[in-house]
Amino acid sequence: MAQRFTIVGLGNPGPKYEKTRHNIGFWVIDELARRWNGENFKSERRALVSDVIIRGKRALLIKPQTYMNASGEAVRGLVDFYRVPVENVIVAYDELDLPLGTLRLRLKGSAGGQKGMKSVISHLNTPEVNRVRIGISRPPGRMDAAAYVLKPFAGDDAITARIAVDRAADAIETWLVEGIEKAMTKHNGSIEPVEE
Repeated sequence: MAQRFTIVGLGNPGPKYEKTRHNIGFWVIDELARRWNGENFKSERRALVSDVIIRGKRALLIKPQTYMNASGEAVRGLVDFYRVPVENVIVAYDELDLPLGTLRLRLKGSAGGQKGMKSVISHLNTPEVNRVRIGISRPPGRMDAAAYVLKPFAGDDAITARIAVDRAADAIETWLVEGIEKAMTKHNGSIEPVEE
């Protein structure tokens, strides 16, 4: 059987959360689905799943439906069922500690404060999980971070976020075909903020 990859976007299910900062991982999955004819997601093992071929590589596009903090439950169930090795799992998610639009591809590390990634690491029993971190910036002033991530992008930030999502999808495609080192070289970094 051909080697299979699992591409996970982290987010919260339902229309209430669809446009929020915390759901940018879902946006990346939706962009890959749009590009590779995978928009017919099916419900499977507490996730929405689409089986696609991306540049000759077979991949499962996954949006856990467990809510962010329990994302690892769905990821573990699908990885076990499809027998995907952990090194073939890639997780895309929002990162408060990076400026808006900045991408950071990594092979391993802690979850930082990202509870969805913490759940994935816990359920896969290893910090060596490939990830694409997408910067959403820290909240302004004294706004609570938990409230901030559940707010939608607005104005120029929404445009910058959309560009970042496209770049994250590009980075994952590079990763699948050319490997992590090439993907990091090509795609790690920031994008210019949108001018008013």
